[in-house]
Amino acid sequence: MKNLEVTLRAATPADEPFLFDLRRATMDEHLKRAGESTDEHAHWERLRYRYNDAYIVCCGMEKLGLFKFFRDPNEWTIVQIQILPTHQGRGIAAHLVDAFLREADDAHIPVTLSVLKGNRAITLYQRLGFQVVNTNGTSLQMKRG
Repeated sequence: MKNLEVTLRAATPADEPFLFDLRRATMDEHLKRAGESTDEHAHWERLRYRYNDAYIVCCGMEKLGLFKFFRDPNEWTIVQIQILPTHQGRGIAAHLVDAFLREADDAHIPVTLSVLKGNRAITLYQRLGFQVVNTNGTSLQMKRG
């Protein structure tokens, strides 16, 4: 991550238009390839899933993306990570996931996630130690730890 200080702040209802546009920009291609719905209702439903666990990725006042995760006592889960296309390739997602994994390692807790088959993020997750533990028609379930 080259000279980019990112922070997280809790998402608020005022962030919903940004998050909707972010979701369309980052997920439509993957959803279409997987044969999943890209209609507005499906996007809003996914956006609002576990909304209290959603954090806006920021650099200063600029919104760069979304990192949604939760911590259960025996397992932590990364729900979504989306970075604006104009900021992808800078190591932002890797930095966020790596920091999350270091906390999980310190707590001796495994981390899980689900990712659409064919998503470029799979390579990042594998590089960070995730392994495929299950598959369904469109997604891979991955686990680390």
